Amino acid sequence: MNAPFPATDAAAGDDSVSARPPLNLLIAAPRGFCAGVDRAIEIVEKALERYGRPVYVRHEIVHNKYVVEGLKAKGAIFVKELDEVPDDAPVVFSAHGVPKSVPAEAKRRQLLYVDATCPLVSKIHRQAERQIEKGRHIIFIGHEGHPEVIGTMGQVPPGQMTLVETIEDVDKLPFDADEELAYLTQTTLSVDDTREVIQALEWRYPNISGPRAEDICYATSNRQAAVKELAHDCDLVLVIGAPNSSNSLRLVEVSERLGTPAKLIQRASEIDFSWLEGVETLGLTAGASAPEILVREVVAALAEQRTIREKEITATVEKMVFKLPRQLTE
Repeated sequence: MNAPFPATDAAAGDDSVSARPPLNLLIAAPRGFCAGVDRAIEIVEKALERYGRPVYVRHEIVHNKYVVEGLKAKGAIFVKELDEVPDDAPVVFSAHGVPKSVPAEAKRRQLLYVDATCPLVSKIHRQAERQIEKGRHIIFIGHEGHPEVIGTMGQVPPGQMTLVETIEDVDKLPFDADEELAYLTQTTLSVDDTREVIQALEWRYPNISGPRAEDICYATSNRQAAVKELAHDCDLVLVIGAPNSSNSLRLVEVSERLGTPAKLIQRASEIDFSWLEGVETLGLTAGASAPEILVREVVAALAEQRTIREKEITATVEKMVFKLPRQLTE
């Protein structure tokens, strides 16, 4: 690398470590928590402060085991469905969003609920409603079974939204070229893959309506751009994130498409140090649900094996902040 790498002090004084070749560590920025995840976690914490223990949370508030376990320790109870929530207990809906049937059921039961849906996901929900009001059938680009997809498809009556994941799925769509159609996308997709699917939709349906701005959220785009900045200079990239985290999996894919192998890990304990044999420069990033403490944990674990020369590669600086629900601030 042309720029100097400062050595991490963690390896100082360890002869076995200093005897090994140093490891250049490129850490992506931005990485880790996005504004929507910060907001969702704070909502659970504020709900615990306001309402006391326990506070129920429908589904994982975000896709990260470390975060979920930390909130459990503070008094949060995670459940799959509302029927597991007692009538007198508060409940929080996850950042991924929920179908309309969920808050409707909460209202029917007169539950005290707080919606932690990311505002950027809520924006897509409103877009879906507007497209249906205009009489358009919606083609939704996303991953089947993902909570965000389930939540978004649950904003409209059954049969008025069709899910596609790939260009091949577009080829199989049954609609005529002149039908009234619109498309929307999941917020945590691959920027490059989604562009190709949109191009296929626009080629097959020239009159299809799309959003004015890209639905893929700023954090997903920024983290993918940061990996692109460093992957070319790395022999391997480590991505900290959960196996059910869409945006984390996309970071692995971005690196691999650039020709750099990548590994998804949840914690430092999952690192197989045989991966680092022959690696001179290692890239490190974290998905939008992974806290910075896990990044530093990985750096510390690496420093126990090799002398680390650490450098941050900044693609952009994020300043986005989302407000908390009024019911927790008044």
